[in-house]
Amino acid sequence: MTTPLILCNLTAHYGATKVLDDLSLDVGAGELVSLLGASGCGKTTTLRLVAGFLQPTAGTIHLGETDLTRLQAHKRNIGLVFQNYALFPHLTVRDNVAFGLKQRGLAGAERTRKAGEMLDRVGLSALAERLPGALSGGQRQRVALARALVIEPPLLMFDEPLSNLDARLRVEMRVEIRELQRANRTTAIFVTHDQEEAFSISDRVAIMEAGRIRQFDRPETLYSRPANAFVARFVGFENLIPLTVTARDAGRISAEGEGGIDMTLSEEDLGPIPDQFILATRPDGLRVSNGDHGIPARLGLRTYVGRAYHYQAETPAGHLIASGTLGQPRDGGETVCLVAEPEQCCILDHEGAS
Repeated sequence: MTTPLILCNLTAHYGATKVLDDLSLDVGAGELVSLLGASGCGKTTTLRLVAGFLQPTAGTIHLGETDLTRLQAHKRNIGLVFQNYALFPHLTVRDNVAFGLKQRGLAGAERTRKAGEMLDRVGLSALAERLPGALSGGQRQRVALARALVIEPPLLMFDEPLSNLDARLRVEMRVEIRELQRANRTTAIFVTHDQEEAFSISDRVAIMEAGRIRQFDRPETLYSRPANAFVARFVGFENLIPLTVTARDAGRISAEGEGGIDMTLSEEDLGPIPDQFILATRPDGLRVSNGDHGIPARLGLRTYVGRAYHYQAETPAGHLIASGTLGQPRDGGETVCLVAEPEQCCILDHEGAS
């Protein structure tokens, strides 16, 4: 039976410093939710509160019908997977996996059976008698995952579990984690600072800043429709251009911005556009053009990004980053126009700008 997790108005302090600020989060039964943000944003503190390693200043934590808020950590029956694996170096792989079962009083034969089944599932049966020091990083992380899953917890939590692995192995392990989590239908919290990792593995992602959740949504929505400027920048919308509508005509609008720039945009492409708004674009959403329609710009540094060139550009609206084709490299100092590509843009209102 899967179990939802509900965090309600959590506040937490380290001394006089507030590290969580009235945070609320609902994780559905069987859902994997990532907490994503830079170091110090509060994501690991949130995990530690749920695990019982810290106590909140205010707020409540419920796992299904159970109030965890003041429950001792060892009574919460939560599976934990850490960045540093936290394996017992003197125990074999099998005994590490069986450790939680032993703590719960299972008989030796039953512990061995369950540990063996879980090692089969993570592909480590052949290494059952080895010590952790004889394993690779990926193998140790599989042992840690097996140890967390074997106790059949209602909640599984991961604290930066892949950051010590190389890039190829990180991709492999996040697929394995997702497959095992889905197979067990276990509710899960995944803490990471890696956007690609969070988006690839999660049902929903909470983007955090300064102890608050700035947006909580599906990865596809976060990527294409950020709710505010912080989230927009976080997911790659590096150009934020304040504009004011000057005319509307059958779904097309004319807008002006700083330095006298003017743009024509379509609500069919971008959705409803308020009278004052911010046009947010990724570098690929501003195309370098020889035409005379768009934002006038003087090109600066050119960088190669594989599928295109990116250009630093000085405009009347400030410093922007635009893209150009590989077949037509531009030189610094060229005067061009930057044309917005609607599929790479989104609209933020001024209330959602901060």
